[in-house]
Amino acid sequence: MHGMRMLALLTVSLFASLTTPAPGAQDATNVLYIISDDHHWADYSFMKHPHIQTPHLDKFASQSAVFTRGYVPNSLCRPSLATRITGKYPHQRGGLGNDPAPVPGVGKNMRNPQYAALRNGIIKNFASNTLLSNVLKDKGYLTLQTGKWWEGDPKDHGFTDAMTHGDITRGGRHGDEGLKISRQGIDPIKEFLDKSAKEKKPFFIWHAPFLPHTPHNPPDRLLNKYKDKTDSIHVAKYWAMVDWFDETCGELLAELDKRGLSENTLVIYVTDNGWIQQENSGAYAPRSKRSPYDGGLRTPIMIRWPGKVTPGRDDKTLVSSIDMVPTVRAACGLAPDDKLPGVNLLELVAPDFKKPDGRAAKRTTLYGDVYEHDIPDVNDVNQGLAYRWIIEGKHKLIVPDDTGEEEHSDGNTNPHGLTNLAASKADIVSDLRKKLDAWWKPVAQKP
Repeated sequence: MHGMRMLALLTVSLFASLTTPAPGAQDATNVLYIISDDHHWADYSFMKHPHIQTPHLDKFASQSAVFTRGYVPNSLCRPSLATRITGKYPHQRGGLGNDPAPVPGVGKNMRNPQYAALRNGIIKNFASNTLLSNVLKDKGYLTLQTGKWWEGDPKDHGFTDAMTHGDITRGGRHGDEGLKISRQGIDPIKEFLDKSAKEKKPFFIWHAPFLPHTPHNPPDRLLNKYKDKTDSIHVAKYWAMVDWFDETCGELLAELDKRGLSENTLVIYVTDNGWIQQENSGAYAPRSKRSPYDGGLRTPIMIRWPGKVTPGRDDKTLVSSIDMVPTVRAACGLAPDDKLPGVNLLELVAPDFKKPDGRAAKRTTLYGDVYEHDIPDVNDVNQGLAYRWIIEGKHKLIVPDDTGEEEHSDGNTNPHGLTNLAASKADIVSDLRKKLDAWWKPVAQKP
């Protein structure tokens, strides 16, 4: 009898160890990335746009540390998105452009084995890095992918749950089923949050909705708000798409409030790259997406963590999406990864994390490398490079490939970079070029 009782107790103990989360797991910090898609840095009402209405993001901004001088290293979606989960620049990790260059006689046929092998090579390079999703999964987090995703099956890269299947033979180029999120509601996120609550596990959500990205097909009720505010139907549609994206952000953030999750969830907002809408077509204008100018690279970066992060607006400090992974690692109690070039932004905005001699306070420059859309060699970071750039204070230097000339802009006298001031700022240009080359100089670049 005594033996049976002991067996029963051991059985109960074993069952409990299998079903009960690690001590304190339910108290761990949740993480939510909100990533907008093809969205100009000034196209929000809290950024003083004269027409676009973003009441939900305005409210979020009022609750957040808002860095208005945020940047992404690369102004194209795939390499820009990869930064947020690897914490590395394109040349450090591979994944340089959106697609491999067309193969003679094959083109860009995703179902062709030769071209598919090249595309899978990009995914292999991506997976060779330490991925935030894997790190958090190993720490006991449930991890969800929704929206834009280029790197094959998310479940191969640390996501316990995913909307995207990633099979290129079934249209899995950049998100497939995941692109329905927000455009068709957020039920997959609600179901995931139910699962997280049931299993008493913390969560990480990668939320990269296909908004305000084309197709610009906003609901009529939103388009009608903007038709009489511009002579261009294309501009009106884009503005309405931003408004629609704002609505979906409100729906998601309200879900966190309703479930009592807002207080213990670190939310980081950023865009993947900029967009300037052409007036006479549905395409983007020059000096926006894929360019090295602020219209392609700049984004507000916002951090909300109630009780930890002090809300406020910072119009001077330079920050980058390269900082997102170090920031999340710190928030989740993970040791810093010295191989990552970014800084922990919590040192700047969260009293519990402040370090007077920390890297975040010392940094004065930002860098980036922009590649072509189609990459000649997915394993050679010297091929397909279009620009390198550096920002220090008000000064920005753009160094194109070997065929172009350096461009310098001054944020005070030339805030949009419309005039190349390099000839009149030779000393500044020389200093910036030395720092840029010390950061990274490709083998193919001329001195």
